[in-house]
Amino acid sequence: MIKVGVSGANGKMGRLTIAAIDSVDDMAINGLYAPNREGQDVLGYRASGDPSALDGCDIVIELTNPAAADVNIPRWRDSGADVVIGTSGFTVPRVNALREGWSGLDSRCLVVPNFAIGAVLMMRFAEMAAPHFESAEIVEMHHHDKPDAPSGTALHTAARVAAARNHGAHGRGSEIVPGALGGTVEGIPVHSLRLHGSAAHQEVILGTVGQYLTLRHDTTDYECFMPGVILALRQIGSLAPGVTVGLEKLLGV
Repeated sequence: MIKVGVSGANGKMGRLTIAAIDSVDDMAINGLYAPNREGQDVLGYRASGDPSALDGCDIVIELTNPAAADVNIPRWRDSGADVVIGTSGFTVPRVNALREGWSGLDSRCLVVPNFAIGAVLMMRFAEMAAPHFESAEIVEMHHHDKPDAPSGTALHTAARVAAARNHGAHGRGSEIVPGALGGTVEGIPVHSLRLHGSAAHQEVILGTVGQYLTLRHDTTDYECFMPGVILALRQIGSLAPGVTVGLEKLLGV
């Protein structure tokens, strides 16, 4: 039985993860960490505001926000547990810092920019297409109260496209209004939209002479993340010690 601790247990992803773990027979909730929720019930489990509530877990899944994750992740790392990170905002420098922190340890850290299988495939297809197109830009859209931009998915996609492409950056004109051309991640332009009514969506648009290719993934229900969450929790033990980025390593794509 895999003993799982959930950090950020009272959030939307935390609650879905608890329910998903309850639905399988090879893992069990071993502790819930939810600051300011001490003693409260979360789907039949007692939440704790004390990080030590997750001591003794085989795996801790981090589902908070970037600022909280920076504080929490070293705690889970130092506990000896394997760690699955589902928090957004992991740029290349932040991942490199994680790798340094995990150097020499036997435990594993899996950073998952997106748990949706379709999103993982979208990123892989973009990576495959990148060498064949001179231009590549990313447009991501999330709900209005998402706390960070760009999304973790966009950051990871940009890094993979940048590493795979055969072409350098090109002229894109000048901005009359600052920010009109978006931000740049690893040399790839990224545009973030925050709108009421949206969930999680991303387009990768690649262009060359006479044609362009659009790859799009849309999330319509957060339940779509749960197969990826269960896969990550089940299979993290198959990874080499240290830091791995992306579910693609477990899907073989």
